[in-house]
Amino acid sequence: MTDIVTFGETMLRLSPPRGERLERTRTLDVHPGGAESNVAVTASRLGADAVWLSKLPDSPLGRRVVSELRSHGVRTGVAWADPEATRMGTYYVEHGGSPRGTNVIYDRSDAAVTTATPDDLPGSAVQNADLFYTSGITPALSATLAETTASLLETATAADTRTAFDLNYRSKLWTPEEAGETYRSLLPNVDVLVGAERDIAACLGRDGDPADVARELAEEYDLDTVVVTLSDEGSLAYHDGELHEQGVYESETFDAIGTGDAFVGGFLAKRLDGGGVSESLAYGAAAASLKRTVDGDLAVVTAAEVDAVVEEDAGGISR
Repeated sequence: MTDIVTFGETMLRLSPPRGERLERTRTLDVHPGGAESNVAVTASRLGADAVWLSKLPDSPLGRRVVSELRSHGVRTGVAWADPEATRMGTYYVEHGGSPRGTNVIYDRSDAAVTTATPDDLPGSAVQNADLFYTSGITPALSATLAETTASLLETATAADTRTAFDLNYRSKLWTPEEAGETYRSLLPNVDVLVGAERDIAACLGRDGDPADVARELAEEYDLDTVVVTLSDEGSLAYHDGELHEQGVYESETFDAIGTGDAFVGGFLAKRLDGGGVSESLAYGAAAASLKRTVDGDLAVVTAAEVDAVVEEDAGGISR
């Protein structure tokens, strides 16, 4: 049995050196990045047996993604597409300080993954996993991917594979109304729901006290666990009639991109290892804190580092 299988798009991230503008740079750093592969890498580095499923062009760029993920211990189940008919999604990150800020430019149209169907992917990987994870970014990318995401969640449910889903709303991909309609259609096949407080309010129309929102969502959709992230205020989880709360671990931010995925990967890795909800929230928060100190999308961290952060400042509350 595999611990965790994830499915989604991974792009190549291209960034000029800090302080340089895209329109002037002669150098671009290259990092792979995608919510589901970021989660797989975090989980793998923290001890889970992780598999990432996707579709990539059979090109040097597609192979770059696979080799990078494998270097972190993630096994891959990739459908290879004709590089003449599809392409590798990319995005550009231009880091800037205040008042300019960081700018992200996507170039992902017609990426190979947008054509991925269940027949392209090894369904047995999902059926033989303890947990299947995907995010709301994936069904936003194409109608085909929306159908594939729903099918894989149904396959997991039918096989008694637990499922986890992060709303991960992206306003550049669809409207809150479009996202909310899709999210609600997927929730019957979700066991663990993760969502930022702002995404839950915008897309699911649920605002108010986050603890009440988590409980209401769990009861309405028969969810095993609902995790709500609260930005700088930490996170909370509603599970089995109990509320668990977790603060943030302070860190110096070198690169914030991928922080949320590190949190999810840390949380799921600890739950898969038998950790309780409070312990897993702390583990996720520590992984997220460490990720902010690392350049690129991936949380290149170790379990010992995460343990050290948690042990130094245990801030979980259960009630």
